[in-house]
Amino acid sequence: MANLKAIKKRIVSVKNTRQITKAMKMVSAAKLRRAQENVVAARPYAKKLGEVLARLTAISDADASPLQEKREAKNALLLVVTSDRGLCGGFNTNLCKAADRFVNENKAKYASLSVMTIGRKGFEYLKNRQKVYKNQVGVLNKFTYQTAALLAKEVIDGFLAEEYDEVFLIYNAFRSVMAQDITLEPLLPVAPAASEELPPVYIYEPDKEALLNELLPKNVEVQIYRSMLESTAAEHGARMTAMDSASKNADEMIGKLTLQYNRARQAAITTELIEIISGAESI
Repeated sequence: MANLKAIKKRIVSVKNTRQITKAMKMVSAAKLRRAQENVVAARPYAKKLGEVLARLTAISDADASPLQEKREAKNALLLVVTSDRGLCGGFNTNLCKAADRFVNENKAKYASLSVMTIGRKGFEYLKNRQKVYKNQVGVLNKFTYQTAALLAKEVIDGFLAEEYDEVFLIYNAFRSVMAQDITLEPLLPVAPAASEELPPVYIYEPDKEALLNELLPKNVEVQIYRSMLESTAAEHGARMTAMDSASKNADEMIGKLTLQYNRARQAAITTELIEIISGAESI
């Protein structure tokens, strides 16, 4: 009987876990829909802004803006965008491993290569492995464009103050519910886009330099904001997939435990019948 009680208790525990995983899957599915809409809406703007900057930088001087200044790369910064919560499969682990590998492979190029983490999971993974310059927790729970603008301002101010000479951004880009692409992008300095085509001739008002000084910080803001949108959508997709897999595993485990319970129960009944018959025959 003790074995039967243990099996029954385990069945109840797995059923409770299945309820939680199914609820988390439904919540992530609802949030994914909104996050995916935001990503799809932001991509055309980011693409068009990149095209405009590519044309401007192609016909402007290399030092037209301080954000284009290429200096001796002594210090570098890597922005790592992860999530604050887990239970989303390898979403955070794969990204953190890629960030850790990037730092280890490029550490020799710089006097200092620091990490800024956006999200608690990235900080927990990297804090004992790399030099974490700063951690932003709770940012992705409810963020707006202004949140990204404040982060971009901090990064730009550090670059202009020569605290770091190069800035990189790594995040999970949303491809589908089942797949996320780990994306590494250079953020600063802004390099002119290489193109074999001759850029079209435009008349700029007031001038190219003023436009660059206005658009380059905006581009950094948009890139950070887009990475946060992509990461949020990818996180919900990964959690939805992970919870669906966990629910299926729970169904299989419940089936196996139920079969084990029925067999143990049948064995206990058979044993009791044998004892009763043996006792009756001895009398």
